[in-house]
Amino acid sequence: MIAAPPDPAVLAGLATTRPGSAGASFLRSGLHARRLLLLKTLLVRVQRHREAVAPAVLRGFGAGWLLLERAERVRPDVVRAVLDYPTTGGWLATALTEPLGTGLDHHLAHLELLAATAALRAGLPVDLVVETPGGVLPLPGVGRVDAGGARRVRIDARSRSVRIGAEDGAGSRAVLRRRAGGPAGPLTGSGPGWRGLRALPGGATRLEDLDPYRLPPAMGIPERAAADHADTDHAGWAVRWTAARVLLRGTDRARAVEVSRSVDAVVPLVPRGTRSVGATLSAAPGAVLMTPAAGGADMAETLVHELQHSKLATLHELVPLHRPHPPDRAAPTYRVGWRSDARPVAGVLQGAYAHLALTDLWHRAARVPRAAGVPGEWRVRSAQRFDHVHDQVAAALAILLESDELTNAGREFARQMRKHHASLGPGRRALG
Repeated sequence: MIAAPPDPAVLAGLATTRPGSAGASFLRSGLHARRLLLLKTLLVRVQRHREAVAPAVLRGFGAGWLLLERAERVRPDVVRAVLDYPTTGGWLATALTEPLGTGLDHHLAHLELLAATAALRAGLPVDLVVETPGGVLPLPGVGRVDAGGARRVRIDARSRSVRIGAEDGAGSRAVLRRRAGGPAGPLTGSGPGWRGLRALPGGATRLEDLDPYRLPPAMGIPERAAADHADTDHAGWAVRWTAARVLLRGTDRARAVEVSRSVDAVVPLVPRGTRSVGATLSAAPGAVLMTPAAGGADMAETLVHELQHSKLATLHELVPLHRPHPPDRAAPTYRVGWRSDARPVAGVLQGAYAHLALTDLWHRAARVPRAAGVPGEWRVRSAQRFDHVHDQVAAALAILLESDELTNAGREFARQMRKHHASLGPGRRALG
């Protein structure tokens, strides 16, 4: 998706990695426009190949589309929140690339669950029977109901009460309550089989360990698996998240606010070894996937680092920063200080952008007054890491500015990155 370039001041602001309302608004609007485009693309694909889609799936897809339109007429803000939620991006990317057949049918059935979630959060009356492969009914961004193996589940929503159970009425039912007011149409649940997403302390960020599209296999992280709800140490995640927020607030309040507002979901990964791992998916901006951090400092750095990847991926979708490489030739690769393997220009740009944000954070942390209450070890650690990475970012920026693979917008973006990098002062070699 190619959009008209933003105001040069907005692009320059984004290049610094510094939080800003104009840049955030541009990225949010672009993300939503892209989600609508991808959803329409999926509709066109279904209509074009309707003979290859199972009739029951086709009916459910059509019913879900109509329910989504109905919810949007009543609460467009709620529908937007559901569509822009990170796992919706993972679902769309999966459904659009899945070959025709039973696999695609399985993914298409998810639209009805998205629509039901939006309708429930919008406060609409709902009487709907949906398929539940594996006996699990996910409500994206809210939670899930384990339906005891039932293949079909009825969602019966009247007033502020929502009952979810087997279609034939057998067994117990999960009960959800809709609270009045609030822009996000909050839902709370209880009863057999109900598992609600946990909100991390102090904001709206969710600990996402329930949605089936939180780590789609087709776009997953090699040798990494998403942790399941039953195996997640929710209390431990809350402690580390709180510690990270305290450090960010004491160091750089603007970045603390940006993390709270822009990270919609933290997806726990199953740890392997002792090294902390963080990642993002370009199809799911707003989600940070990570193994449990060693402490608040590690988590704060991972959140800042990975958020920049999401920002840059969204920006590149709107305003291409580098050109696609011809498929008949091998793309040139370059060495950067933070990787052992050579990277294409896209990887150099992503890494330079994320590490520029970290050098900015460490620059500020090393200079935080003692009276601010930030631990001394955080200031010392930050000064050491700034010295280590500052020169690496300078070398990566030189690679970018010498490359002919950047677009005009990308070259100007890299120039603004270098300007901000220079404003942070000299690195270790210059100080030595």
